[in-house]
Amino acid sequence: MIYLVKTPLVVKKLYPQCVWNLPAGGKTLYLTFDDGPHPEVTRFVLAELKKYNAHATFFCIGNNVQQHFETYKEMISQGHRPGNHTFDHLNGWRVKDGQYLKNIEKAAKIIDSDLFRPPYGRITRFQIKALGGNRFNFRIIMWSVLSGDFDEKLSEEGCYLNVVNNAEPGNVIVFHDSVKAFPRLNYALPRVLQHFSKKGFEFKVIPS
Repeated sequence: MIYLVKTPLVVKKLYPQCVWNLPAGGKTLYLTFDDGPHPEVTRFVLAELKKYNAHATFFCIGNNVQQHFETYKEMISQGHRPGNHTFDHLNGWRVKDGQYLKNIEKAAKIIDSDLFRPPYGRITRFQIKALGGNRFNFRIIMWSVLSGDFDEKLSEEGCYLNVVNNAEPGNVIVFHDSVKAFPRLNYALPRVLQHFSKKGFEFKVIPS
């Protein structure tokens, strides 16, 4: 599996309409979790975040929200923020634009958010323009650092080091609250929270 842990500047410049990181403004990091909610994994994440008074943004799949609405409500009640991640985890490069936008609109009926993250980070320029327009008015959130927790060949320690060796103030960090990612998430997330908390960092939700 090939992926870039830290997003290079050239990629950010190719898609300037998307948010890759936020102004540093002190010791702040933005943890994000994709593909949930999941009743066990998401609740594990919530419990770990609570230990450090940390807040995060959860990019939710509409179908998962529909199936696990109580977990979704629990996440919001604890001060975290939802984002739209399509209804069926669609790859924007592999489906027609109309199908993609309708799927996002379907998710928007149950996910109240103006934040959107494309699954796999794959989105076309047309889709970016459409989602940022008056019909949707989404803020498209990408990332600065990938934990790699989705990579089943990556060690638990490797996942942890991907974050602590690369994250800087203002960075948007990606984890996944999914069954597939859990073996690495279970190890890395508590240690990431502890590491940066000791250094005086705060963890905040992505603003509108």
